[in-house]
Amino acid sequence: HLCIAHAALPYTDERRYVQGAIDSILSSGMSSRLFQEIRERRGLVYSVYGYFRQYADGGRTSMPEPTASELIAGFVTRFDPDTLSGERMHAVGRAFLDTLAVAIAGQDEPASRLILDYARQAGQAADWAGTAWATGERLPLESAVLVNGTMGHVLDYDDLTSPLRAHLSVAMLPLLVALAGVTGATGRQVSAAYVAGFEVACKLALPMVSEHYARGWHSTFSVGVFGATAAGAHLLGLNAEQTVNALGLAVAQAAGSRENFGTMAKSFQAGQCGAAAGRALLLARLGFTSSPSAIDGISGYLNLYARGEDVQASLAGLGSEPLEIDTCSADIKKYPLCYATHRVIDGLLDLKAEHEFDLCEVSSVSIQTNLHGLKPLLHHRPKTGLEAKFSMEYAVAAAIADGQVVLSSFEDAAVLRPEIQNFFPKVEADESAGPAMPRKASITIKLADGRTLSKQVDQLRGGVELPFTDDELSAKVRDCLAFAGQSAMAEPLIRAVFDWEQRPVASVLDSILSQTSTMQASFKDAEKPA
Repeated sequence: HLCIAHAALPYTDERRYVQGAIDSILSSGMSSRLFQEIRERRGLVYSVYGYFRQYADGGRTSMPEPTASELIAGFVTRFDPDTLSGERMHAVGRAFLDTLAVAIAGQDEPASRLILDYARQAGQAADWAGTAWATGERLPLESAVLVNGTMGHVLDYDDLTSPLRAHLSVAMLPLLVALAGVTGATGRQVSAAYVAGFEVACKLALPMVSEHYARGWHSTFSVGVFGATAAGAHLLGLNAEQTVNALGLAVAQAAGSRENFGTMAKSFQAGQCGAAAGRALLLARLGFTSSPSAIDGISGYLNLYARGEDVQASLAGLGSEPLEIDTCSADIKKYPLCYATHRVIDGLLDLKAEHEFDLCEVSSVSIQTNLHGLKPLLHHRPKTGLEAKFSMEYAVAAAIADGQVVLSSFEDAAVLRPEIQNFFPKVEADESAGPAMPRKASITIKLADGRTLSKQVDQLRGGVELPFTDDELSAKVRDCLAFAGQSAMAEPLIRAVFDWEQRPVASVLDSILSQTSTMQASFKDAEKPA
């Protein structure tokens, strides 16, 4: 990075107007001669510009290093879809298949019905419209993104990018699929946008996300909004200036609190992520402006939402091989609850299969996780299915009592079983004083007959070490659609998404939804009062 500065005129000098005009023509902004020559014609840098500052007794003309927004914009506008390998294309297809299936499975949740009612009241579909995945109906684009993102996260069964503590697929794909319906984009183009957004979210977040999440931010929204905005900018073909403005508008909306975990608001935050990114993109496309230093300025995102970490070095690596999609990946969830419980559930089910014990035989269970490993698990005596998704006590009790943790485990009646509620005081969990990574979980079970069972779980089923095969993912999709009463959609969905590279995404979605002609009618019939 290079910054050149020299003395200039004070604001008391009448010639300052001339200097201001010269500054605008030569170096200030993306239409300046400096930017057009060095960046656009020669391609030597991602960003270059100058500015003129006036003071009482002097002034300064400077050419500083690019801001975080400008570095991101440079990468997004130059990212080449032709660099996508078959493996990367397939990875995005898996993410979409998982996200879509989980969203349809979540269609009957109270939060899903309420958000769909809200979207229906928000206005009729116009030229910029999208499709609600679970019902097939057309909605205004922003409303469709909000509905699909909320439904896609309400079961807490959608994939996760573990190093970011964020669900990037549900943050990005509802928006990308909706935009593809407007632009006619193919599966390959959506995949390229997803990979670009994934790259941006990881590179921006990795230097700061651990403490950011620990302080209470829901990073699916507070970090994912940058991935969604970058991905959407790539798909829409926004120029660098528009992309910078969209990122600043994303900062203006970035939010999400972990205090909402265990309530409908958590899934709303995921839906709002894509909707906010879409709003930022469409405004920037029309010429709405924002600060180019909204991310890393003195009063910018990194100082407000984090601890002012320097992300310049990380962002300078945008697009460097291997890409983040190759190393961070999207972990497919095996169980429909918070990921912080999954290693423990894996270990408990292994111990139960090996030693054959029941809930009534257990005297105590002790769990130890990494530093920050228990942060999202807010509910120690859950009374509802939503609360139980963020409860280590319930995860332990359900795994031992039922020998499985599945979608039906989170019906309120299952959570309120007396034997389950009475077991919660027997579960103790704490975090180790060691590092937050690599993640692991240690389990110690004491049985009434005097036996002590122990297990440490390092590798996670569905995680990067033990990823789901395509067959295992397809089985999850079938289970989700059966839970939603839409089993007929499963095979067409699986075939279509794994073969979407050259097809317009809108036609892929239409072909899937057309397999179940009664889907929307049955959804609406279920809403009628008895």
